[in-house]
Amino acid sequence: MKKHAVFIYSEDQLGYKFSETHPFNQKRLILTIDLLREMDALPEELIVPARTATDEELLLAHDQRYIDIVKKASRGEITPEAGEGYGIGTDDTPIFENMHEASARLVGGTLTAVDQVMEGKAEHALNLGGGLHHGFRGKASGFCIYNDSSVAIHYLKEKYNARVLYIDTDAHHGDGVQWCFYDDPEVCTVSIHETGRYLFPGTGNINERGSGQGYGTSFNFPIDAFTEDESFLDIYRTAMREIVEHFKPDVILSQNGADAHYLDPLTHLSSTMEIYREIPKIAHELAHEFCEGKWIAVGGGGYDIWRVVPRAWSLLWMEMNNYPLPHGKLPEAWLKRWQPESPVPLIETWEDPENMYKPIPRKAEITEKNQQMLDKALYMIRNQ
Repeated sequence: MKKHAVFIYSEDQLGYKFSETHPFNQKRLILTIDLLREMDALPEELIVPARTATDEELLLAHDQRYIDIVKKASRGEITPEAGEGYGIGTDDTPIFENMHEASARLVGGTLTAVDQVMEGKAEHALNLGGGLHHGFRGKASGFCIYNDSSVAIHYLKEKYNARVLYIDTDAHHGDGVQWCFYDDPEVCTVSIHETGRYLFPGTGNINERGSGQGYGTSFNFPIDAFTEDESFLDIYRTAMREIVEHFKPDVILSQNGADAHYLDPLTHLSSTMEIYREIPKIAHELAHEFCEGKWIAVGGGGYDIWRVVPRAWSLLWMEMNNYPLPHGKLPEAWLKRWQPESPVPLIETWEDPENMYKPIPRKAEITEKNQQMLDKALYMIRNQ
C-alpha cells in the first residue's frame, strides 16, 4: 500500500559538520526528529535510510575535477589555499574530514526521496538533510559542497523523464539550482527570498528569467528586508498557483529553508511560524491538483536550531503526512530534555509569542514595494 509520505534519514547525515562553531549545524535534525517522536508523528516504518550518491550521479550536476578535489580535501591532501578556487577551505565552507562522503550521503538522501515517490512507494518524501542549493558545477558556495537538488532534478529528468518544478522558500536565493537549469525548458525554478541588496548571494533579481529555450522558466520574487507573514504569503500563494498552471509540472521538488524567520541570525526577514504552516500546505495542495501528488521536499537553511527549525520542519512533515497541525504547547518532555543544552530560552508553543518583535515602522512601505514587485512578475508570466 502506498504511504502518504516517507521520512529519509540516516545518522551518518549528521557527519556533514564543518566545526563546532559553524552556523550550519545538523543537530537541528536530531532536535526535529526528537520533537516528532514526542508527538508520535514519526513511526519507524515511515523512516527510509538515506543511501550515498555514486560518483556517476554526482556528475549529473558537478565536474569530475571538482569531485576529485573534494575527495582530496576529505583526506587532508590539499591545503585550504589550494581549495579556495573551488570554494572549499573558506570561512563559509571549511574543509573537514570525510567531507566527500558526508556530502554524497546528503545527495543520496534526496535521490532516495525521488525514487520513493517516482516508483510509487509514497506520494511524498522528505529529506531534511538536503536542500544545499548554493553548490555549483565546479565550486562550493554558502555552506554547500554538492547540490543535492540539482543532482536530483537531473536524475528526475534522465531516469523518469519528468518535467520538474523547483520551489525555493529559503531566505537566500536558490542560485545554484537556478543557474544549473537556466536554459532548460523542462525545469522551472521559483525562488522567494530576501532581496540580494542586503543578503548573500546577491542574485535573484526579478529580471533573471532564464535564457535560450529556458527563457520564461526562471522566476524570482525578491522581497524587502523586514517583510512579514502577510506579504510573504500573499506573494507565495498568488505566484505559485499562476506558475504551476502555466508550467504544468509532473513533479514538485521544494526546498524548505527555515531562515526567513524573525529569529534567524543570518537574515533580515520578519516572518513567524505562520509561514511554515502555510508554505507546505499550499505545496501539498498544488502537488495533488497538478502532479498526482508527486512532491519531494528537502531542508535547507535555518540557523536558529533551537527555537525555529525543529518547529518549522516538524510542521512540514506533519503536513506531508496528513497529520493534524498542532497548536498550543510543545511536548513537555522535549522542552525539559533540550532546554539545559540550549543557549537561549526555548519557545514553548507551536505558535510564536505575539510580542516577539516590535512593530515594523516601514510595514506599509515594505508591503507596497513587495506588491509592486509581484505585479511586475505576474505581468511577465501572463505576457510571455
